[in-house]
Amino acid sequence: MRGGAAVAATTVPAAAGEPRVGPVPVWESASPWTFSPVMRDRMRGVVHELLGHPGLKGAPDVARLAAVTLAAKTRCSDLVVRLTSRELGRWLGVGPSTVGHVVRPKLGGEYVVRSRDALLPGTNVVVGIDWQVVALWEARHQHGLDHPLRLSKPEFAVFLRLLEAVCGPGWVHADGTKTEPGLLGTRTGPGAATDRLALLLLVLEARETGVVRLRGGAVDRHGRAAATLAWLLDCETAEAATVLRRLERAGVVSVRQDGGREQVLVPAVRAAYREMRRVRRAEGRPGALVPRPRLAGDSAGGDQDSSGSVFPQVNRRKSGSRAGYGVAGHHAYHSPGATGVDQSADGGGFSGYGRADTGVMPEGTRTPEDQPTAEQPAAAAAPPPECGGGPLRGEQPKTPPTPDASDLPAAGRGAAHEPKHASERARRQPRAGLPADLRLRVALGPVAGLWRQLGGWQQDQVAAATKTELARLSSMLEQPGDAPQVLADRLTDRLAETGGETWVSTPFGWLTHRGLKQRPACSDRRCDDGIRLDTGGDCGTCGNMIHLRRAHRARIGTDLDREQPGLTDTERRQLVEARLREHTAAQAQDLARRRERAAAEQARRTAARAAAEARAERKREAEAAAAAARKALPCADCGQQRSAGLCEACGYRRRTEALIEEAGQIAATWTADLTDPADIAAVFDYVRTVLGHDIALAHEKFLTMMEQEAPGEFHGDLDPAAVTSALAFRALQTVEEVLPEYRSSALRRLARTPQAETEARRAYTAEQNRRWYRANPHGADAVAAATKAADTARTRTAQHLLDTRLAQLRQQTTTPTEQPAAAVAPWSDRLVEMAARPLDDETQLAAASA
Repeated sequence: MRGGAAVAATTVPAAAGEPRVGPVPVWESASPWTFSPVMRDRMRGVVHELLGHPGLKGAPDVARLAAVTLAAKTRCSDLVVRLTSRELGRWLGVGPSTVGHVVRPKLGGEYVVRSRDALLPGTNVVVGIDWQVVALWEARHQHGLDHPLRLSKPEFAVFLRLLEAVCGPGWVHADGTKTEPGLLGTRTGPGAATDRLALLLLVLEARETGVVRLRGGAVDRHGRAAATLAWLLDCETAEAATVLRRLERAGVVSVRQDGGREQVLVPAVRAAYREMRRVRRAEGRPGALVPRPRLAGDSAGGDQDSSGSVFPQVNRRKSGSRAGYGVAGHHAYHSPGATGVDQSADGGGFSGYGRADTGVMPEGTRTPEDQPTAEQPAAAAAPPPECGGGPLRGEQPKTPPTPDASDLPAAGRGAAHEPKHASERARRQPRAGLPADLRLRVALGPVAGLWRQLGGWQQDQVAAATKTELARLSSMLEQPGDAPQVLADRLTDRLAETGGETWVSTPFGWLTHRGLKQRPACSDRRCDDGIRLDTGGDCGTCGNMIHLRRAHRARIGTDLDREQPGLTDTERRQLVEARLREHTAAQAQDLARRRERAAAEQARRTAARAAAEARAERKREAEAAAAAARKALPCADCGQQRSAGLCEACGYRRRTEALIEEAGQIAATWTADLTDPADIAAVFDYVRTVLGHDIALAHEKFLTMMEQEAPGEFHGDLDPAAVTSALAFRALQTVEEVLPEYRSSALRRLARTPQAETEARRAYTAEQNRRWYRANPHGADAVAAATKAADTARTRTAQHLLDTRLAQLRQQTTTPTEQPAAAVAPWSDRLVEMAARPLDDETQLAAASA
């Protein structure tokens, strides 16, 4: 089983020194976040293959996540899943309307998913929708076993379990038990599908430590983390940065700086692996190494197929054996110069395994160990099978040999196989054949001989570089499926250019730095050694450059023939080459001058930017100093210290007085004679008396309430300044509550004035005289429309009268200024004053650059 979980065997391993009976237990993964490296790569390939479907190019994230969700929930038997729009929307974080109007038309129209309504037998009642992902069906019926979407039943289960942990909506079972939602299962609304898809991709890219592998290369101002997520989501880095911030706020992703570099961490993945290792150590099981079931007749060091019995939590790069099983490592501890010794079935993994078939001995080999000598009888030449972990030579070697995994205690078996150096990852047994991926097999077919010369780690790096180059070629070709053949043609041409595989001394360096690299001969990104990648023909841009160079050479020859007609062919060719060199040197100098000017311009802009930042900093400091000085001022009304010129209570009082003044003006607009100041003053006094009575009642009610809440403690414990501020605020609230009543009362009174009635009658008559009411001006529709127009005109007139009278009152109460306006100085005097002012930094910089 290649899944992230395996059923535990019931047989318990025997103690050290006793024979082992039955299979070695394989521990069950209790968390959906823990995977074996093989299964993680498998799930990553599935998701990227689904998202790379041509029908999902440019599709919204909710449709892309829907394709992944339907693939994870597909039944392995018939590749169909039945879901309602509401249930699918819960997985996507959207409503059923979005599924019906966006997701289903998009997936069906692009031939990504087939769907049909599922009816109750014998009726037309729709009970759900049968969905079928076309890519899964094609992978099973039209492609080979190595296709990324050719999933088995356990792989479907692992895929669904991971998706449930990320964005499962949660549900209640029939027996009353409840399944909790995933990390983002409750996230709904705009961007919910994008966040869920982003978290799924980050989980698949995370290591056992929870750290996500970031993409290399140059990045923009949003950072490497945003660039990695943008590459995964196929979006802009600005949008990816926004998604990353949302995931951080949700607490499912952590972005931090580690040694000056960005680091993206998925806490759930790290916590799951830590818990797994803790439980295994507590139960005496290996922390990272999982033994395979050893049946009767199995050898300790035999080569195992990576696709056969790969169990969860197997770290291939950190285990001592090739496939990560509980067997001895590649090399036991021995003195240098050991020769190839055939390994028996129970030999314990001595050195020499892997060279037994070739018969090639390493350099510096002395007397072979498998040949008897005078001092060593033939019986002692090769150790018997029972010697398992015996030394290679001598009675007491300086470094003890590596024991077999079966002889180790359960608690220390994992530690014994951990590599002691980082270069151990390069010692993995290489694969003899090309990768199982069909695209990689086609692309690397011309260099199959070089592939067999690579180490295990080098093969992984070449495969990753090939995948990257295939993805880049697919993005620029009209037919993305032609990318493997295009890359194979490139490798064939590069091999022919080198002289064949025989002349390649360093296969890894040649493949990564020469064979797989594109070599554009011009500025066109589709050019590769003068050949267009999309058409296979000659590059037009290269042809133009060659044409221009030939035209320039011909022009130089024509000038020479005109200037010096008697030159021989040799002299003419030498002069032409000399002038071409002069032209090239002049172009280089011109390029250098343009670069210098660009550098100077960049320096000028940098200096201007720094000066602007300095000015902004000085402005901020001045504002901060002014704010600090303003805070230190006492209150202008009551004299309270450090009140920023006005304390809280006095500020409330001023606003209250202003609102009382406004209420008096509103009341005076319809009760007083605006030409009689005494009448206006009487109205103001009346309004002030009424509002003062209301404020007093509010104060009394507030104090009574406070006394009831804390009897006997209110006057002693509370701050008097706080009580005063609270009473002032209560007074302000009272006036604010009453002011709308004064305004509405004034509008009702002004709506009954002769001016308002006149406007209402005119609007009524005008509405009746409209051409669509002339036939029946006193009908029900005409009367209703005319009444509505009259009410609107009456209200508008009342508002106009209120605004006009308020403006008149404010003008009467405002005291005119007694000082005349200062006369404007003539330009002759003003220019002299301006010329004496010092220039600021920006003006000096502009003048210097000019």
